[in-house]
Amino acid sequence: MFPTKLTAAALMATAGLATPAAAQVLDAVYRGTLVCGDLPFASGRNREAIEVTIRGGSVNFKHVVRLSNSAVEDNAEQGSGTLDGQKLELQGAWKGSMHGYQSRYSGTFVRRSAELKGTQTWSDGSKSFSRSCAGSIKRDFKPLLPKKPPG
Repeated sequence: MFPTKLTAAALMATAGLATPAAAQVLDAVYRGTLVCGDLPFASGRNREAIEVTIRGGSVNFKHVVRLSNSAVEDNAEQGSGTLDGQKLELQGAWKGSMHGYQSRYSGTFVRRSAELKGTQTWSDGSKSFSRSCAGSIKRDFKPLLPKKPPG
């Protein structure tokens, strides 16, 4: 039995289906949430919004900070990061009137989203402690992203 052109084309097409889809880390805004452990000096919600912007090779993020059930802090945690292929690394900080923290989060993109894990290292006066955080970010579908201006 001799393979035909149609059979060869069919084999090549199915071979492409066997490989996993590579992540498309596009210039876009990736939105999601982070869930962090409890704080010893505050109670309330631990799930807050995070927004990661990837544009032209630079990575920046903002994360909402809330120390009680009601009010969001006036300033958000902010930071920057790096993207190496599909691997995302973020570093940031937040400073309030009595508390502050340094943060590190990382994740790997799969398709159009990434699962994040990391740590916030808090200082509360003379005390310091760490809490773990985890969450995810996702971008809109490619057809819904803003079009790049011709250039």
